[in-house]
Amino acid sequence: MDKKTEPGNVQDVDAVIIGAGFAGLGMLWRLREQLGMSAQVFETGDGVGGTWYWNRYPGARCDSESYIYCLTFSPELLQEWNWSGKYPEQPEILSYINHIADRFDLRRNIKFNTRVTTARFIEDTNRWEVETDQGDRVTAQYLITGIGCISAGNIPDIKGLETFEGESYHTGAWPHNEVDFTGKRVAVIGTGSSGIQSIPVIAKQAESLTVFQRTPQYTIPARHETVDRKFLDEQVKPNYEEILEKARWSKAGFPVEFSERLALEATAEERQEAYEAGWAKGGHGFLWGSFKDIGVDRRANDTAAEFIRAKIREIVKDPETVEKLLPTDHPLGSKRALIDTNYFETYNRENVELVDIRHSPIQEITPDGIRTEDEDFEFDMIVFATGFDAMTGSFFKMDIRGRDNLSLKDKWAEGPKTYLGLQVAGFPNMFMITGPGSPSVLANMTVAIEQHQDWITDFIEHMRTHDIEVAEADADAESAWVSHVNKIAESTMFMLADSWYLGANIPGKPRVFMPYVGGLGTYREKCNEVADNDYEGFVLNAGVRQLAT
Repeated sequence: MDKKTEPGNVQDVDAVIIGAGFAGLGMLWRLREQLGMSAQVFETGDGVGGTWYWNRYPGARCDSESYIYCLTFSPELLQEWNWSGKYPEQPEILSYINHIADRFDLRRNIKFNTRVTTARFIEDTNRWEVETDQGDRVTAQYLITGIGCISAGNIPDIKGLETFEGESYHTGAWPHNEVDFTGKRVAVIGTGSSGIQSIPVIAKQAESLTVFQRTPQYTIPARHETVDRKFLDEQVKPNYEEILEKARWSKAGFPVEFSERLALEATAEERQEAYEAGWAKGGHGFLWGSFKDIGVDRRANDTAAEFIRAKIREIVKDPETVEKLLPTDHPLGSKRALIDTNYFETYNRENVELVDIRHSPIQEITPDGIRTEDEDFEFDMIVFATGFDAMTGSFFKMDIRGRDNLSLKDKWAEGPKTYLGLQVAGFPNMFMITGPGSPSVLANMTVAIEQHQDWITDFIEHMRTHDIEVAEADADAESAWVSHVNKIAESTMFMLADSWYLGANIPGKPRVFMPYVGGLGTYREKCNEVADNDYEGFVLNAGVRQLAT
C-alpha cells in the first residue's frame, strides 16, 4: 500500500479516502490502526487541513470553542494540546491538524496535489475504481468521502468578472502568502460568515473598504479572548470524557444545557434579561441558552430578532447605515448562526461604506472596479466572500458513478438523496462523512465528523466479521429518510429564508433542505438503532449469498 503508484500501474487497497482534513485524517487513523486496513488518501492541496488549509482569509477562525473543537481518538493528545484562544483561529487549527498528521504518521498514506477525477463502481468485481489528475489508478472495496460540506467556493457569474485589472480573492481559496491591504481601496462582496469575520480586519488596514451586502445578518458578539487556562486545566482536562460524552448526545455537539423556557410564557422583562445575558456572554449560547421556542415559533423568534435589531441601532451611529444593516426579511437562526468581533462597530469607521445591492444591484465588474445600478466604484482589490456551493458542490467536482453507470450528479439532479447522510442507493460501499441528510453543518463539526467516522468504522468491521462484500442503502429507506429530513425542517425557521441550506445561493440549484435539523444526539440515536437492528435499511451482499436486512 505504501508504494508509490507508477504511471500505468493499478494500486489495490482496502479503501480510498478523498480529502485530508479532519474527516479524512480521522477516518484514515481508524481504518489503519483499529481495523488493520490499507488505505490511500488523495488530497487536492499540498498539505493537510481541508477547510483550514484553504480558508486563510483575515480573521478566519472557528465558531466552536477550542476545547471542544478537536479530534478525540487520542486521550493523550487531548491532555497535551493547549489552545491559546477561546475560539481557535485558522493558523492554530492548521498547526493542530499538522501535528496530528505528524504525530500519528498519517502522511505516508496521503498523496497531495492530487485531485480525484473519476470514481466508478465496477459491478463485476464489486470494487471502486478511482482515477486522479496525476494519472493514479486505484481499486478499493470502499470509497469514503471526507470532502467537506462547505468547501466548493462560489463566485457569482457577474458580467465583466474577467476584466478586473486589480487583485481579486475568494475567502475560501485564499493565497498562502500574506495579502497586504495597506493603502488599498478594497471591496468585499458578501456578508456571510467569512465576510463577517474578515471585514473588521480588512477595515483596519485598508485605505477604504466598501462592503456590498445582499442580506443583512443577525450576528452575536463572539467575546473572543485568550483562553482561560485555569478553566481548561481544572475543569476541562480532568473531566474531558464526561464533557465529550455530553457533547456527543447534545443537540448541537456542545456540552451545554439547552433552555427549556418559552419566550412567549416569559414577561418582557424576563426576555430582556435573558437576551442581555446571552449578548454579554457571547457566542451561540444566545440561541440555545435563552428560550426554546425561538427556533420553532415565529412570534417567539421575533422577540429575539428585535432585541438584536435594537443592539444594531445602539451600536451603529449613522441612521442610513443602520437601516441597511437591520435584518427584517428572515427570522433569527434561519440562516447560518453567526458570531462576530466588532462587526457592527466597523461601520462607524470613516473609511468604511456599506452598499445595499438589493436596492442597487451589481451590474458588472469593470477593469477599474464595480458598477452598480446607481454608481461606479473604483477598487484596487475585490474580495469575494460569496460562500460555497454547499453540501453537493464538492461531490460534483468529481465524476462519481454507481451501478448501471449512474452518475451521482444525475442521481441528485432534483436534490441530494441519501440514507442517514451516509450512503446513496445505487452507490455500494461508498460512505460519506457529513453528507447531505446529516446534521453536520448544524452542529459542532468535529463532533459530527467523529460520529460518522466511528459509525462507518463499526459498519465496516461488521461487514468484515460477517464476510459481507457489499453494503448498499435500500432505495425505500433512502426515500423515507429524505422525507423525514424535509418534514422536520418544515416546522422550523430554516424554511423561512433563502439560504445555502436550501441551495438558494446557487442559480438553478434545486430548492431542497439538505441538513438534518433533528439534532446531533437524536441523529446518533437513529444511527445506533439502525446498527442494532442489523443495519436496517441497508442491503448486505456476501458474494453469491444475499443478506437483506
